Amino acid sequence: MSDVETRSFRTLFISDIHLGSKPAKAEFLIDFLRQHHAETIYLVGDIVDGWRLRRSWHWPQSHNDVVQKLLRQARKGVKVIYIAGNHDEFLRSFQGEHFGGVVVADRAIHEGCDGRRYLVIHGDQFDGIVHNIRWLAYLGDKAYDTAIVVNRVVAFIRHRFGLSYWSFSSWAKVKVKRAVNFISAFQDIVAEEARRHEVDGIICGHIHHAAIETINGVRYINTGDWVESCTAVAEHFDGRFEILTWAKVTPERQEDDGKIAVLRPAAAA
Repeated sequence: MSDVETRSFRTLFISDIHLGSKPAKAEFLIDFLRQHHAETIYLVGDIVDGWRLRRSWHWPQSHNDVVQKLLRQARKGVKVIYIAGNHDEFLRSFQGEHFGGVVVADRAIHEGCDGRRYLVIHGDQFDGIVHNIRWLAYLGDKAYDTAIVVNRVVAFIRHRFGLSYWSFSSWAKVKVKRAVNFISAFQDIVAEEARRHEVDGIICGHIHHAAIETINGVRYINTGDWVESCTAVAEHFDGRFEILTWAKVTPERQEDDGKIAVLRPAAAA
C-alpha cells in the first residue's frame, strides 16, 4: 500500500470501474479508497459490468473487496449514491431503493458547498450509439476488449525496451472518437442537458475521458474511469473540484502475488 497521507474531501465522484471485467483495476481502487475519505461518494455508473458478466463470469476476490469497502463506508455514515449506467442498467429498475445503505438512482442533483448545483448522471443517455443502436454498442464493447489485449502486448514490449508505459487502447479510443468529433459532441450535449435542468454544471462518466471544463457557461466534469486511467473527481471543502489520478498502470504490476508496483498519486485540475 502507498505511503501517501490520507486526504479528506467533501465529495468523491467515481465511475466506470467495470467490476466483473478483467481490465478493471480493483486493487488500485481499494488502495485509493484507503487513502481518500469523503462525506459523500457518488458512484457515477458502470460500477458493475453486467454486459461482460452475461458473456462470462469473472469476479475475483478483489472485485468483491471493492463492494465490501463501499458498503463499510456506507455503514460508517458516508452517504453513498449509486447512479446507474448502461453496463449496470439493471439497477435502473431499483431507483430509490437502499442496498446496505447505498441509494440507487438514475440521476441526482448535487449541491456544492459554494451553492452551485450539478446534475450527476452517467451519460450514456446522450450517447447516440449506445442509446439508439444497441447492437453496435455491444460490438464496440467487444472491440474495446480486443484493444485492451493489444494494450498488454504493447506495454510488455515497451517495458522490454526500457520505454515508459503508453496506453494503446486509450490512444485508439480517443483517436477514433476525435475523428467523428464524438467527445466534443458528447460534452456539448450534456452541457445542454445541464442548462435544461437549470443547474450550474454536470458531472458524468461513460466516455472514460476525465475532464473539468467550462462549456458555454456550464461546468462540465467527467470522472474518467478505473480501467486505464484510474481517475476520480474530488470536491474540496472550499468548493474546488480536482481530478485525482491515482495510479499509472505499468508493466511492473505483479498480478501473481497481488502486489502493485506503482501507487503514487498525481493530481490535475
